Amino acid sequence: MGFLIRSIVNGFAIWVISLIPFLQITVTPFSPGDDLQLVVTLLAIGALFGLVNTIIGTIIKIVAFPLFVLTLGLISLLLNGVLLMVTAWIMGFWDWGLDVGAFWPGVLAGMLLAVINWFFGIILRPQRKARR
Repeated sequence: MGFLIRSIVNGFAIWVISLIPFLQITVTPFSPGDDLQLVVTLLAIGALFGLVNTIIGTIIKIVAFPLFVLTLGLISLLLNGVLLMVTAWIMGFWDWGLDVGAFWPGVLAGMLLAVINWFFGIILRPQRKARR
């Protein structure tokens, strides 16, 4: 259930990011391109970004741990943009999906994506019941 919710939140965040023209992020739905196809495309992009972030992001964090320590974790801001570009590269094998225009707007979009995911993570986190 957690992966499905994260995929929905990622899809929503990518949709919000694609509405900002400066970030050069475009989402191309599969044919015929109606609203339903756009929603399914966003869910697929959100699920793929979640997988890329989980698998490749974890490997990069383990390998680049000294770089994380050296920069006090600021390299993670670049990492989200790179993972967003990797997701766009994987989606590039089809004629629909995500397209990231340039590197630095992609990094900025990755930072905005992390903020939106953090915000919804706080809202959707299961609450623990207080013990008596």
